[in-house]
Amino acid sequence: MKKIAILGSTGSIGTQTLEVVRANHEELEVVALAAGTSVDKMEAQIREFHPALAAMWSEEACADLKKRVADLNVKVVCGMDGLLEIATMPQSQVLVTAIVGMIGIRPTIAAIEAGKDIALANKETLVTAGHIIMPLAAKMGVPILPVDSEHSAIFQSLNGEPRNRVEKILLTASGGPFRGFTREQLAKVQVEDALKHPNWAMGRKITIDSSTLVNKGLEVMEAKWLFGVELEQIQVVVHPQSIIHSMVQYVDGAVIAQLGTPDMKLPIQYALFYPDRRPMHGKKLDFYELGSISFEKPDMETFTGLKLALRAMKKGGSMPTVYNAANEKAVSLFLNRKITYLQIPELIEEAMDQHKVIPDPSVEQILETEKQVYEFLNKEVQQ
Repeated sequence: MKKIAILGSTGSIGTQTLEVVRANHEELEVVALAAGTSVDKMEAQIREFHPALAAMWSEEACADLKKRVADLNVKVVCGMDGLLEIATMPQSQVLVTAIVGMIGIRPTIAAIEAGKDIALANKETLVTAGHIIMPLAAKMGVPILPVDSEHSAIFQSLNGEPRNRVEKILLTASGGPFRGFTREQLAKVQVEDALKHPNWAMGRKITIDSSTLVNKGLEVMEAKWLFGVELEQIQVVVHPQSIIHSMVQYVDGAVIAQLGTPDMKLPIQYALFYPDRRPMHGKKLDFYELGSISFEKPDMETFTGLKLALRAMKKGGSMPTVYNAANEKAVSLFLNRKITYLQIPELIEEAMDQHKVIPDPSVEQILETEKQVYEFLNKEVQQ
């Protein structure tokens, strides 16, 4: 019985992870759950999965949850201290980091230091602190198992192959709901339009990020750290059908790809059972039905989010943190109808332009940079 702890259990990846647990309940046991403010969902999850430990980020939500589950044998903890307690709890073997934002950094580091396997779905951890996380994982002998569909595909395509024979990574992108749009068309985009992804069912923030291609920019940064390649070795390819989840090209010209239906449960299950593969119910790929697939070059002049990500990565140091934090803030403002769709990349660029790079930032400097970016953008929007 493999024992797992989930940070972000009420979000999109968290709930799909629990679906995988339901389907494999004889082999997977949930020992801890953590969420932000969704008390109703968390209570339902505790009553179904009976974890020993549960955490809420919000103090108010934490107090509410304690009252609701007083009849159960579960310890309820709060805030960052609660996340750190879950990350290091002796009973768990795998930590699924499905929490959104940079609050995932400290628990991930703590879990690595405690020798836990990491099933990584939190992009911000490697985008902002890859220079800290990956050497630490190597030192502790801890595997970082990617849950993101693209990175899982790359991970699977590298299986059994010599890493020094990789020529480039081909990171696929659906292109989002606005593929082919002009900037004039993008200027009219409303929140409801941006939340309609053509292929994937995801959380609100990542759905917006997918539409701006910022998500792909974050994935490029993540891939660099996960697979130890140079930025020049990563090529983004738009593949509207989302059937090929990513590919690896080797020095002899051979390309190995991972294909499958657009279902996040596949990479989640692969990470939880790695190196094994387990049967999975649901629709499988039918090539007769598929007929054909297509590929395009990404339009980085219209969707500047991807171009800005490459610029941030080339600058290095604290600049990827600025890119990530500015996007988090801008997306939040857009979802709350405070800015227009095209202002998302504009605000990211403004934040990057005013930042003085810290070459090798500590966790404290990363979190301070995030705070400074939030303050800067709040002033910009109020002007």
